[in-house]
Amino acid sequence: MSADDLSLPDDMDQLKSMVRAMAAQASRADALEREIETLKARNADADERIKRLMQILKAYDRARFGRRSEKLGSAAADDEGAQQAFLFEEIETGISTLRAEVGTGQAAQHKRASRPRKGFPPHLERVEVVIEPEDLPEHAGKQKVLIGEDVSERLDVIPAKFRVIVTRRPKYTFKGWDGVIQALAPAHIIESGLPTEALLAQIAVSKYADGLPLYRQEGIYARDGVELDRRLMAQWMGRTGFELDILADHVLSEILKGDRVFADETSLPTLAPGTGSTKKAWLWAYARDDSTFGGSGPPMVAYRFEDSRSGDCVRRHLAGYRGILQVDGYAAYNKLTRKGGGNDGPLLAGCWAHSRRRFYELHIAGDSQVATTTVERMADLWKLEADVRGQSPEARAVARQAVSAPIVAEMFALWEQTLPRISDKSKLAEALRYAMTRRDIFERFLSDGRIELDSNIVERAIRPQTITRKNSLFAGSDGGGCTWATIATLLQTCKMNSVDPVAWLTQTLERIANQWPRAEIHSLMPWNYKA
Repeated sequence: MSADDLSLPDDMDQLKSMVRAMAAQASRADALEREIETLKARNADADERIKRLMQILKAYDRARFGRRSEKLGSAAADDEGAQQAFLFEEIETGISTLRAEVGTGQAAQHKRASRPRKGFPPHLERVEVVIEPEDLPEHAGKQKVLIGEDVSERLDVIPAKFRVIVTRRPKYTFKGWDGVIQALAPAHIIESGLPTEALLAQIAVSKYADGLPLYRQEGIYARDGVELDRRLMAQWMGRTGFELDILADHVLSEILKGDRVFADETSLPTLAPGTGSTKKAWLWAYARDDSTFGGSGPPMVAYRFEDSRSGDCVRRHLAGYRGILQVDGYAAYNKLTRKGGGNDGPLLAGCWAHSRRRFYELHIAGDSQVATTTVERMADLWKLEADVRGQSPEARAVARQAVSAPIVAEMFALWEQTLPRISDKSKLAEALRYAMTRRDIFERFLSDGRIELDSNIVERAIRPQTITRKNSLFAGSDGGGCTWATIATLLQTCKMNSVDPVAWLTQTLERIANQWPRAEIHSLMPWNYKA
């Protein structure tokens, strides 16, 4: 519409009102434009920040999952990896916050389409909430016909709460009869004490499986108005460990019945009596999992607390064992090897992952083409292992002879050619000597399908204890370290068998309190648990 076609009133007051309305409209338009420009700038900044954070997360995921599948990923230590996990959880939270800020005020049609999600486990209780449409006046006298419905599910939680079990035992007598009758008091692990077996199980799982020290539990329970002194809970854990010790011993005896056992150890700082300082003690781990070569036995792990890392400890733990012992390169295990072709002692098998880490450090630094070639060829070994996992020992050995044996021979030939041409003090020389001096135990997996390429099974079992150690700072005493080893043995074995540790430990403590027969101890094992 042109200015000539615009109809203007002749009345001056009407004309002034029209001008004021147009000025207000123009002002609102200017304000809206400024707001749009501000939102665009804010969104652009948020998008850029999200992009940077996503790049960091993708790099971290490549490192984390690449290492798990033996791809060319990061070789950071487990403790460092745990700290990185905490850091990147915060980054994920930051990304979510930025997206929420960007999404505020946007029209519904601009929302991102929802992604299909995994359904909730069927065993969870379902609480049905039906929301009927409001009855409006215009609906009066009309018959509603159901033509369908929209169904959504959200995960809810009922916070854990304390309760008090009040047990009454009435006393009776009979008229004309001397004497009193009364039911016996129920048996408990802590006689005449405060806790039920369920509370003991909750405290133990929180400390030894979830890495929640007693002083933190003390604060959590205080929020519910329940005062549980950490020293009192420590006494309860000592008694619980004492009662469970026979079960942990049984787990180790079952492990030593296996054809193959994995072994590893980690430090466990312990408070030295009378000094106020800590000393270095050790947590030894022995694991068994026959599923990788088609075995049907349950997976399990046993920990042993020692104030030493000497070979005498492992010799005592594995006394009489004659099977395959798969370990890292720690020299203490060499004292157990069979001498002169005899059968006195276990047969050692090596861990290729420990050798690979040495080459990988040189590979990521770009210092050695030999290291890069080694890492790439080792990746082919793990690729085959993924294909034959779960097959019979015979089938695994045949596949390894066809695929892995030439790769191994090629690598050792490369290493033998390289070592004389480099400095003896170089990192590459150290990596080469580490592998070449262990050639016998490294090559055993080629002819024996029961042997794994690495000892990751026991490393995965010992990793949770390093997190618990970090959160707890140290074990309170040697006795505390032994309790730690005992309870952790059973709880980690629960985890390996996909058993709820709280439910299992509650039931087991109740059975022990009621004098469960020693001859039926096998029924108390986590892998035999039935709710």
